[in-house]
Amino acid sequence: MIRHVVSWKLAEPDAAVRGEQAREVAARLNALMGVIPELRAVTAGANVAYPDVNWDVTLVADVDSLDALEAYQVHPAHQEVGTYIRSVVASRVAVDFEI
Repeated sequence: MIRHVVSWKLAEPDAAVRGEQAREVAARLNALMGVIPELRAVTAGANVAYPDVNWDVTLVADVDSLDALEAYQVHPAHQEVGTYIRSVVASRVAVDFEI
């Protein structure tokens, strides 16, 4: 099994607006569970502490394999969420590891 972990820093300078955007990103990502068959588990959440130094939102998703990860990445529902994320993001960091 592969755990896919992604964190984003959003571009919005105002912490309150950035928090709203982060909650929207998390909601859209969490809504992918049950839509994309390759997803075994999804947890996404907006940061709740230290907004000046912490990343704004993080995703943790589990899939069966690297092939399943690739299928998740290209799924139209994921692509749609990605379009929104790219519209508000400043930077992204990710790691994929076996569990």
